[in-house]
Amino acid sequence: MSDFTHGFWSLFVAGVTLAGIVACLLLLWVTARKKVAARSDNTTGHVWDEDLTEMNNPLPLWWVGMFILTIVFGLLYLVAYPGLGSYEGEMRWTQKAEYEAEVAQADRELEPLYAQFTARKPEELAADPNAMAIGERLFMNNCAQCHGSDARGSKGFPNLADRDWLHGGAPDKIVETITKGRVGTMPPMAAAVGSPDDVKNVANYVLSLSNAPHDSVRAQLGRSKFTACAACHGNDGKGNPALGAPNLTDDIWLHGWGEQAIVSMVNNGKTNEMPAQAGKLTDAQIHVLGSYVWSLSNPLPLARP
Repeated sequence: MSDFTHGFWSLFVAGVTLAGIVACLLLLWVTARKKVAARSDNTTGHVWDEDLTEMNNPLPLWWVGMFILTIVFGLLYLVAYPGLGSYEGEMRWTQKAEYEAEVAQADRELEPLYAQFTARKPEELAADPNAMAIGERLFMNNCAQCHGSDARGSKGFPNLADRDWLHGGAPDKIVETITKGRVGTMPPMAAAVGSPDDVKNVANYVLSLSNAPHDSVRAQLGRSKFTACAACHGNDGKGNPALGAPNLTDDIWLHGWGEQAIVSMVNNGKTNEMPAQAGKLTDAQIHVLGSYVWSLSNPLPLARP
C-alpha cells in the first residue's frame, strides 16, 4: 500500500480528472464543427425499425448551455473541494472534519440527557430502566460487534455476563477498561517450560485445575513445570487481575480449551486488544455504558419508570 502514497498517484488522479473534463469540451467542440450532408428532406439517411428516421438537426441551445454549465461547475467544484489528487481545495473541507463537527453537535444536544446520570452511582443506574435502555443502545452501537448482542462474547472475545473478569469487574474497573482500552499479552512460554513433552504435561496440569478432562499422569508431571506460568497466573492458577492474567481454575476458556488449544497458547502466545473508547464516547456516555455492562453480571430489579 505504500506505493499508493507516492506523489505520482496524486498527479495521476488529478491528470485523469482534468483530462476527462477537457475531453467533454473537445467532444462538444468536435460535434459542433462536424457537418453531415443533409438530404432534401433534412435527414441523414439513417433509418431504424423501418420508420425511425434520424434528422440532421443541430443540438438544442439549451442542451449545449447545460452541458457547458456542468463543465464550469465541475471546474469550480475542484477548486473549492478536494478532488484533484492531494489538493485540499480552497474550502479545506474534509470528511473527517465534517464527521467530527456532527459528532460534537450531537454530543451538545445529548448533554442534558446524560447530565441526569453523571452524578449517580452505577448501582443506582443499573436499576433505572431509562439509563439501562440508553446503555443498551450504546452497547449495541459500540461493543456488540465483538462481544455479541447478548454480551456473551465468543472465542477470543470475553463474556461480559458471567462475572469472570480479567481486570476486575468493579464498576470503576469497567469504566477504566472502556475508557483506556486493554492490551492483554500472553508471551510464548515454551522455552521456559521445557521440551514439547513438558508443554503437553503443563497443558494437562492446567486442565486439571478446573477438573476438565485431562491425562492425570501428564498433569502430575506438569505440576512442577507450571512454576514458569505462576508469575502471572499465581501458584494456585487463579490468575491476577492486576496483570489481566486469567483464572485457570474456573473452566472458562477465552481462546478455546483442551490440550491442543493450551499447547498452542504456551508455544505461540497470544495478544488481545480492547480498543479505547475515550474520544469516541463522552465521559457521561462511558459512565452509563459502564453501568450497563456491570449490570449484565449483576442483575438488579429495574425500578418502574
